[in-house]
Amino acid sequence: MTFEDSIVVRAGAEALFALTQDYGRRLEWDPFLREARLVGGAAEPGVGVRAYCVARSGLAMETEYVSFQPPRVTAVKMTRGPWLIESFAGSWRFVPEGDGATRVIFKYQVRARPRWLARLLTPVLTRVFAHDVRKRLAGLKDAVERRGVLDRAAIRG
Repeated sequence: MTFEDSIVVRAGAEALFALTQDYGRRLEWDPFLREARLVGGAAEPGVGVRAYCVARSGLAMETEYVSFQPPRVTAVKMTRGPWLIESFAGSWRFVPEGDGATRVIFKYQVRARPRWLARLLTPVLTRVFAHDVRKRLAGLKDAVERRGVLDRAAIRG
């Protein structure tokens, strides 16, 4: 099943793209995760680079970038994950809205296993992931607009 949600954030697409794909800063804004890092010696994301993320629930997943087009879109597919998930793919899109704001769109597709239970489990997984995506997008908006994480990055840089 596929799910998509979006939010408008008062910041430019370039800055938002960079923040969301910076694994060193991911936990500053992403309330869904307790761990996020690139693997295999990668210093920055790009096509073919793998990332390892652990949700606060303990669910862990390794993904690989299949698209990386700053500042517009990035997409990943699962390479390793929990036994319950047969496949997972997700994308971030960043669409300028005018007045310096950007619509941040997260879309994913998930399929459960075992196949004989997938018709029942996939909708449940989709609802769980949809809830987490809404929290993740709200966390991004809050971090940028209220907590000023982009301003702190400019001061550091």
